[in-house]
Amino acid sequence: MSAPPFAAERAIRMGREALAVEARALSELGPRLGEAFARAVEAMLGCRGRVAVMGMGKSGHVGRKIAATLASTGTPALFVHPAEAAHGDLGMVTPGDLVLALSNSGESDELNAILPVLKRLGIPVVAMTGRPESSLASHADVVLDSAVSEEACPLQLAPTASTTAQMALGDALAVALLDARGFKAEDFARSHPGGALGRKLLTHVRDLMRSGDALPRVAATTPFTEMMRTMSAKALGLAIVVDADDHVQGVFTDGDLRRLIEQGHDLRALTAAEVAHPKPRTVGAEALAVDAADLMEAARITVVLVVDEERRLLGAVSINDLMRAKVI
Repeated sequence: MSAPPFAAERAIRMGREALAVEARALSELGPRLGEAFARAVEAMLGCRGRVAVMGMGKSGHVGRKIAATLASTGTPALFVHPAEAAHGDLGMVTPGDLVLALSNSGESDELNAILPVLKRLGIPVVAMTGRPESSLASHADVVLDSAVSEEACPLQLAPTASTTAQMALGDALAVALLDARGFKAEDFARSHPGGALGRKLLTHVRDLMRSGDALPRVAATTPFTEMMRTMSAKALGLAIVVDADDHVQGVFTDGDLRRLIEQGHDLRALTAAEVAHPKPRTVGAEALAVDAADLMEAARITVVLVVDEERRLLGAVSINDLMRAKVI
């Protein structure tokens, strides 16, 4: 059978109709959330072990995503393939776990084959199905209705709107659970240490700051020329003036140097104390690196000093340090 000639307008129309069908499916799903949804959230919240998500075919693909979303938002979860479960992988599910089973028809042979075993093990089952009268629903402790009035597929064959409904219902469970757990952005970051949010919420100034001999320290009485040699050697774009106990007295920057030259000062006659700004911007070592970035942006500076509660110098962090760490 040969394909008809491609028609761009028809393709666009079909795409729009598919989106409209799926949008209607989701709009119809919301009003059906009620007591069963609350019971499912409560059961998953009280689960002492993990939520084992199961599903065959397209429901299985959706189930993998739901398991990943649950795990990343504070609910320990894994995906267990029903067919593999019947051949040994059911050992992954142990007392204290809960099963979230997905099947639009509710008649998946592979899934239904292991439901009696789950019952004997005392494993609670939450079913997500489009047929509340199905075999799956009859074995479940809680039934979530994911039915759709039509598929986006014009042949009404390919799972489209039904899998979108399952995906959305899984997201709804995850959101309700994270709220019930008091899950915060910091908790999310701990599950995503390699992501941008993880870097922002887990990276502290102490992790990035330069310290020790890397710092361009000078005393208040240091001659100007010697201070410039220290600045050049440390390549941080400033000199940090400290007293004998390392308390910060001020800073002198490359920008300050340009202004002194423009004003015609006799630089050789000056000391560090005479040219330094007495109140430089500072942060604590335990501050988040992203907070240091915000301070730099607000003050229009490229380096911020790190001090303790008594303003003793601990280190310095530059905008380049933050960029290398991908905090900004």
